[in-house]
Amino acid sequence: MVDLATASVGQTVYPPNLSETSIELRQSFQGERVLAAIDVGTNSVHMVVVKIQPELPAFTIIGREKDTVRLGNFRPGTNCLSDEAMDRGIAALKRCKQIADSHQADDIVTVATSATREAINGQLFIDRVKQEVGLDINLISGLEEARRIYLGVLSGMELKGKPHVIIDIGGGSTEIILGTGERHRFLSSTKVGAVRLNAQMVTSDPISRDEFLQLQAYVRGRLEPNVDKLKTKLSEGESLSLVGTSGTIESMAILTAIKKLGAMPASMNGYTMTMDELEQGIQTLRRMSFSERLKLPEISARRAEIIVPGAVILQEAMRMLDVDRITICEHALREGLVVDWMLTHGLIENRMQYQQSVRERSVMKAVRKYQVNSPHSQLVATFALALFDQTRGVLHQWGPLERQVLWAAAMLHNSGHFVSHGSHHKHSYYLIRNGELLGFTSAEIELIANVARYHRKSAPKLKHEPYKALTKHSRRVVNQLSAMLRVAVGLDRRRVGAIATFQTTYDPDAHTMTLGFTPNHPQDSCELEIWSVNDKKGCFEQEFDLTLTIEQAA
Repeated sequence: MVDLATASVGQTVYPPNLSETSIELRQSFQGERVLAAIDVGTNSVHMVVVKIQPELPAFTIIGREKDTVRLGNFRPGTNCLSDEAMDRGIAALKRCKQIADSHQADDIVTVATSATREAINGQLFIDRVKQEVGLDINLISGLEEARRIYLGVLSGMELKGKPHVIIDIGGGSTEIILGTGERHRFLSSTKVGAVRLNAQMVTSDPISRDEFLQLQAYVRGRLEPNVDKLKTKLSEGESLSLVGTSGTIESMAILTAIKKLGAMPASMNGYTMTMDELEQGIQTLRRMSFSERLKLPEISARRAEIIVPGAVILQEAMRMLDVDRITICEHALREGLVVDWMLTHGLIENRMQYQQSVRERSVMKAVRKYQVNSPHSQLVATFALALFDQTRGVLHQWGPLERQVLWAAAMLHNSGHFVSHGSHHKHSYYLIRNGELLGFTSAEIELIANVARYHRKSAPKLKHEPYKALTKHSRRVVNQLSAMLRVAVGLDRRRVGAIATFQTTYDPDAHTMTLGFTPNHPQDSCELEIWSVNDKKGCFEQEFDLTLTIEQAA
């Protein structure tokens, strides 16, 4: 095993704390896989290409790509991506896809962060990328971005069970995470980034003293709420270490390293920069004009434009956290995408809590938050998955992702009661849609919310805007999964667990399906459950073109 602190292109990376209990899942992956992971950020498009060895399991980085596209340069006076920025982004993604194809990548994972998240026309950019490049962009929330950054850092360095704050300064947002190498203690995302600050607050060149002081005060005010929350997660007497992952932080470290060592280190991974070195570097850069910073060979033209605002974010974060040094980690969101892909494809089973079924834990957290009747929801979820499994290959060909969407929707279908009993299915949609479910992409959360929304009342309709906004494929997923969920809800109408199990029998010639159930108590006729299923089965019958009959098994 290589030293993770120095892992780079061509070296093997082992995700942390691997377990041997996922061997059966790994056996479905025969031989090595090549994966490309692309991060479409506010400032840059980054890609890492890795070769995954399922039998270890581990991954080897075989290529990297970066293109500064400034997607976050919005149209003046608007919250819209400019046509020029979208064109630059699409051109960069075309190059990334060509490189991934040249490596014969088996899969390409693409996520977009702050700029695309916030832009009014972000979906237009996503649609253009799909049409012009052939890539599906998953839009992830700030907290989900932070979680995957944490995964990436853990694939690149060992935290040894001690509390570490991880800071990633992007173009549009800054993610701050607290963890020890086990389950993260704290995740946060703040809408303050190097590109955003430069566009909003820097007008002088060189940056004037007054403008610099305003910049510091503004950053401190934006970061303070999340830093204060992070501090509450620390135990008394615990000391903090700081890890930095972004281009801004690495550029500042390179400048201080050259000044101190006379040359750039062979690898910045694991390099430590002190607070004094950072502040001296900031003061030097602040007094330089943009044209003077351009002459620094260690800084690219794009970085020279935004490095001072980005460095101020780091400076204020270090001051508030009261740390005097920061360690560089070259692994970040891209590598986190790789680890997350390996987790969700069963290639690794991590003993750490934070990596054990992050999606399931996130859903259960929402169940508690919205005071959902957990026994009822769990039974409905059990029935829904049983119906899904028994009809797979017979009525549908959906896979593991759709199965997980159905489970999450079943667990949260009644969450709307937290708001009001009336129209609670509609409230469920909005709570799920805005509930920050970790481990899911925005598109997956939208599926879960829609499936839950249609567990009762009217069937999915194009006049409903959230449903209409889905792709044709996604609407089909919602139609069929929500139909299954309706039947499952009917099977526990009294919420007393009257039905123990059921078995479906399908006659393709007659287009009929019989659901034969076994009651928990032989004397219970389950008349109300039979009535409820018959009342709710219309969507199921229409979707699968059959007649459904429910009866007690012989």
